Amino acid sequence: MLRITPTRIRSTLAAGALCLSTAAAFAHEGHAQHGSHWHATDLWGFVVVGVLLVAAAWRGRK
Repeated sequence: MLRITPTRIRSTLAAGALCLSTAAAFAHEGHAQHGSHWHATDLWGFVVVGVLLVAAAWRGRK
């Protein structure tokens, strides 16, 4: 049976954050290695990841 532990939750959140990272997006020119630019919607992804990390830290405190 799968045990849900704080370490497993943090590992899962970290893996999810890496998978959802916008750093690997190659949608069109400007997302390549030579330069990058940001879209207004990119900020919301970072806000969501930040909120999830803060929530995980808050729940994991003793």
